[in-house]
Amino acid sequence: MGASDPQALRAEIHERWERAATGWGKRADRVREFGSPVSSWMIEHAELEPGLRVLELAAGPGDTGFLAAERIQPGGTLISTDAAEPMLEIARGRAAELRLENVEFKRIELDWIDLDTASVDRILCKWGLMFSVDPETSLREARRVLRPGGRIALAVWDEPRANPWATITTDSLVELGHEEPSDRDAPGGMFALARPGRLQELLEAAGFLDVLVEAVQPPRSWGTVEDYVDETRDLSSAFGQTFAALSAEQREQVTRKIAALAQPYTTPDGSLSIPARSLVATADA
Repeated sequence: MGASDPQALRAEIHERWERAATGWGKRADRVREFGSPVSSWMIEHAELEPGLRVLELAAGPGDTGFLAAERIQPGGTLISTDAAEPMLEIARGRAAELRLENVEFKRIELDWIDLDTASVDRILCKWGLMFSVDPETSLREARRVLRPGGRIALAVWDEPRANPWATITTDSLVELGHEEPSDRDAPGGMFALARPGRLQELLEAAGFLDVLVEAVQPPRSWGTVEDYVDETRDLSSAFGQTFAALSAEQREQVTRKIAALAQPYTTPDGSLSIPARSLVATADA
């Protein structure tokens, strides 16, 4: 499905994340663990202080925003948002566990932020902007709702070659004929904003100043290849859906293919440590 049909692409992305929500809830501790270095970078560079109003876009389980919620007390408010209602439910549950009382929840689209102009001090968006049908509009909207002197901190995934942890499973399906090859740079996909310089270009075009883009390498490790496959089934709705439709024999073949592709990252005891790299950025309004 191409960018020429944005409404259909948006619906497809929504459906994908609504399907994935159950797995993300199940794997919440793991998601929080591997995302921690990226969240920490964003929180440190967001320059948070008590009393600020912070908006998290595409919050998913909400972990990055919840770190911010602690930093902006007393007097600060976090608005935790996502386009997928099941993700918001997971975030609500996590906030209750943490006993956070300064968090509001709202369903918001990335390319139409339903908030007043100049109404928030900071915006956080971890691993969400690349899934926007129209990232240019999304960033212009982010710039609109930020107060003068406000700041955005965000993260997207770097190029596929820097993230074999995310490509090995899909490559296995393609090589065995269970999926057609896809354009990894296509709009709405994980690597849509990975091209060198693309993120800075978008931020500057949206009117942001003092853009800083760096890279963070979050840890991606598993005890066995089976652990790797099982986690990917839970977190990637596309892989999980295809894998579930295969016969038991075909699933075994896919698992063996994944093990072969992951061999360079496999230790003698069978555990895996596969490279990952995220781009992180801040910019001022």
